Amino acid sequence: MAVDRRQFLKVAGISTLLGIGGKTAFEILSPGRLEASSQKIPLTTGKRWAMVIDTHKMDEGLIEKCIEACHREHNVPNLDSQKEEVKWLWKEDYHHTFPNQQHRFTMHDIIHKIVPVMCNHCSNPPCCRVCPTQSTWQRDDGIIMMDPHRCIGCRFCMAACPFGARSFNWGDPRRVMTDDSLKESNPDFPQNPEYPTRCKGVVEKCNFCAERLAKGLEPKCVEVANDKKEAAMIFGDLADPESEVRTILNERYSIRRKPELGTEPNLYFLI
Repeated sequence: MAVDRRQFLKVAGISTLLGIGGKTAFEILSPGRLEASSQKIPLTTGKRWAMVIDTHKMDEGLIEKCIEACHREHNVPNLDSQKEEVKWLWKEDYHHTFPNQQHRFTMHDIIHKIVPVMCNHCSNPPCCRVCPTQSTWQRDDGIIMMDPHRCIGCRFCMAACPFGARSFNWGDPRRVMTDDSLKESNPDFPQNPEYPTRCKGVVEKCNFCAERLAKGLEPKCVEVANDKKEAAMIFGDLADPESEVRTILNERYSIRRKPELGTEPNLYFLI
């Protein structure tokens, strides 16, 4: 019986998924392995990356500067529609950030704080467990990555994340280059030619500036914040007892978002 081209490709695709050379397709196309094979040896290494934010030093103006720098670094467009908004780093009030860590006698200057929030890069990430294509996965150093090329837009990860740290591209974010109504707020888009732009129908989020870490650089928000106020944001290896993040966490009282859920966030807030 003759087999046409479409049937042949279908059979070939199934065969690939079943395995090549005794390995499954998920083993061959594992996101972590693809990354490891193509990534240069990082100038800095860590076993458990974490970030500490000093809420007393992060005023609303500084948070805005960090947001702008982060979004420029990762080609995140400014969209007028709240529904289509894409955010990697954003600001939130204390009440909504820490809903279960306050009471009516909480200090007045704390309860009205505006704090920066982003992906928490949890040690026990529910987003990774629910992803059917492994487009979101956890690296050995704890960073939760997102591969838009593998994302099918099911948004299971968004439903699983209890922090609202993921954004879905409802429209094509690249249209800011042709839409006159959006050009004014995105005059230089894409701002960073070294970082890829995304497309419609995929999820994206903060990646702790993994591409900068590979070059020996701090996350962009940390660089900008500390340029204005020293130690406003601290980034380092939580597994290293001599690291700056471990030192500051031993000296100062800190809280995390929704600790009762057991996701073990690696984003700490000094209060």
